[in-house]
Amino acid sequence: MVTLHVERMIAAPPDRVFAWLADPANLIVAPMVVRTGWAKDSAAPGVGAVREVIATGMWFREEITAYDPPRSYSYRIVKAVPAFNNHGGTLTFTPSGDGTHVDWIISYAHPIHAGGKAMEAVSARLLPWNFRAILAGCAKALER
Repeated sequence: MVTLHVERMIAAPPDRVFAWLADPANLIVAPMVVRTGWAKDSAAPGVGAVREVIATGMWFREEITAYDPPRSYSYRIVKAVPAFNNHGGTLTFTPSGDGTHVDWIISYAHPIHAGGKAMEAVSARLLPWNFRAILAGCAKALER
């Protein structure tokens, strides 16, 4: 099992940071993401909503499993290529001075048929880079 942790201070209020990061359209700022958005059959943002992401060498559907604006939200991958097992992530938004501290924790495993430990070694290097780019994109968009 891989556990990743990225965090960043963003000089904007928690409600704006939460809204920006919860909108799948904004995930496009990640270097590997090609297309993203709410799935056609998805409910409005909130528990049960499903987002789809197409990235270089990857495709996945994520279901929102907890949604508590502007404090936190969690998601899990329900389908992916390459396959992920037990993939889940939680973003927590904590007011701090004039800004928001974002704490993003992700855990997952790749099954053996999807490359197992070898794929985990690769994804554990690539994914944090993309998550940090998303947080940087949020800061760039909101810190004006």
